[in-house]
Amino acid sequence: MAESENVSDVKKTVRVTQINSALGRKPGQKATLVGLGLNKIRATRVLEDTPSIRGMIRKVAHLIKVEDVV
Repeated sequence: MAESENVSDVKKTVRVTQINSALGRKPGQKATLVGLGLNKIRATRVLEDTPSIRGMIRKVAHLIKVEDVV
């Protein structure tokens, strides 16, 4: 029999896509995009859903699109 994965062992992830440019934004917003691994429009990253990542997402919510990954 195959081992079943424990639900608590599965890490939640989110897909973050940059939809607007960082040009003309505050330096902290540009740095946050770089911290999320985004540098160009339509760049996409799949990140672990942690409180620190959620805080970064809130800071640049107007520049990105966020989707939950199942």
